[in-house]
Amino acid sequence: MKKKAFITGISGQDGSFLAEQLLNKGYEVHGLVRNETNFSFIQDQLHLHIGNAQDGNHISQLINLIKPDECYHLASTSFVSYALDAELSIVENNFNSTYHLLAAIKDHSPHTKLYFAGSSEMFGDVANAPQNESTSLNPRSIYGISKMAGAMLCRNYRKQHGLFICNGILYNHESYRRPMEFVTRKIAHTLAQIACGQAHELVLGNLDAKRDWGYAPEYVDAMWRMLNQDEPDDYVIATGQLHTVRSVVKHAFELVNLDYQHYVKSNEAYYRQDQAIPLQGDPSKAKQQLGWQAKKDIFSIIEEMVEFDLQRLKNKEAV
Repeated sequence: MKKKAFITGISGQDGSFLAEQLLNKGYEVHGLVRNETNFSFIQDQLHLHIGNAQDGNHISQLINLIKPDECYHLASTSFVSYALDAELSIVENNFNSTYHLLAAIKDHSPHTKLYFAGSSEMFGDVANAPQNESTSLNPRSIYGISKMAGAMLCRNYRKQHGLFICNGILYNHESYRRPMEFVTRKIAHTLAQIACGQAHELVLGNLDAKRDWGYAPEYVDAMWRMLNQDEPDDYVIATGQLHTVRSVVKHAFELVNLDYQHYVKSNEAYYRQDQAIPLQGDPSKAKQQLGWQAKKDIFSIIEEMVEFDLQRLKNKEAV
C-alpha cells in the first residue's frame, strides 16, 4: 500500500520539490492550495485540496479524510521584516495554521508524522557562530518570532501528546523556483535581463552581507529523512559555509562575461539591520543522525538560476 503524504504550501519552492521527490518514492501526495492553479508539470499526479491553512474546520476534515502517514507543514508567510508594526498577520498566519494542523492530527490521525518548517531566523541576534540545535532562540523579525512560536508549540505537542513531530531549522536554501523578492533570485533574473538588453542595473542592499546558502532540493530531502527516523527530533539544516552577496554577484556576472561593478548599485534602503555575528548553521547532527549533508554550493546554484532565467527570456516566457 502506498504511503500517503500531505503538504501545506505545496505550490511553493520547497513544496514543489518535495512533491516531486515523494512521487518518485512512490507516495500518494496530497497538497493544500489556496486556489486552482497550474504550478507544476506534476499537477496531474497530485491530489490537490483547495482551502486555507488557517481554516481549522477544513484542516480537521482533510486530516480525518486523508489520514496521512507523513505531513509536511511548509505553508507560511515568509517575508522577513524587522519592523514590528503592522505585522500581526504574519504571526496569526504562521501560528494559527500550525495549531490547527497539530490539533487535527492529535484528534484524527495520531499516527501521522509531522514536519514543521522552522527557520534560522528563529536564532536571530546570536552570540556566537555557527549555531546548532542547542543555540538559544532570540529572533529579531516578526517572521522569526512566528516561527519560534510554531516550533515551541510543536515541541509541546511532541512531549505532551506523544506525537512524532520534527522541527527543521533550515537556513537559506535557493533555486530557480524562488520568488523574486529573494536576493539570489533577484540577482539571477536581473542579470539575465541585463545580458538580454532588457535592464541596465541591479540594485541591492549590503553587498558585504554574509549568508549560509544551500540548495532547495537537497533541503527537502532532509525533511523526508527526519520523518523516516525511529525517533522525532529537531535538526539544523545548513551548509555551514558563509559567502558574501558580493561574491555571488561577481560570480554570476562573470558567467556572461560582464564586470558587476559596471551594473550593480548598493542602496541603503535595502539594508537589513546590522548583525555583528552572522547566521551560520552547524549541520553536524543532521550528518550524523540523518546521513545528510549539503553538496551543491551557492556558486553552482546561481549558475543554474542564471541559465534558467536566460533560457526563459530567450524563449520569451513570462516570469
